[in-house]
Amino acid sequence: MATDTARKHDETVCEVAFVNKERVQAVRARIPQADILEKLSEIFKVLGDPSRLRIVSALNVRELCVCDIASLLGASISAVSHQLRILRNLKLVKHRKEGKMVYYSLDDACIEKLIREGLKHIQE
Repeated sequence: MATDTARKHDETVCEVAFVNKERVQAVRARIPQADILEKLSEIFKVLGDPSRLRIVSALNVRELCVCDIASLLGASISAVSHQLRILRNLKLVKHRKEGKMVYYSLDDACIEKLIREGLKHIQE
């Protein structure tokens, strides 16, 4: 049993410690700075919540008012408003007021694409 574990470990880790400095420098030059990755991490954390992801998925279909979203999710208007505020703070959704109604939609096509690509990834 220990031999199987050692063999699996051997297959997933280099047998010698050698750093290809050229490759490392080339990759380092192309990856985003730490502060940018931190912001991206926040977006993924927010989208990691099932309620917020359901809201974003619904808004990926069409613009909806808070009451419609609450009905769709089976949640209170207050709870949905709280989730929308979090999404709005990260510029994932935007809102517009029309008379007494407030309608929400995805902030831009990048968010639509992120959801579409995520769904495509899990459906493969």
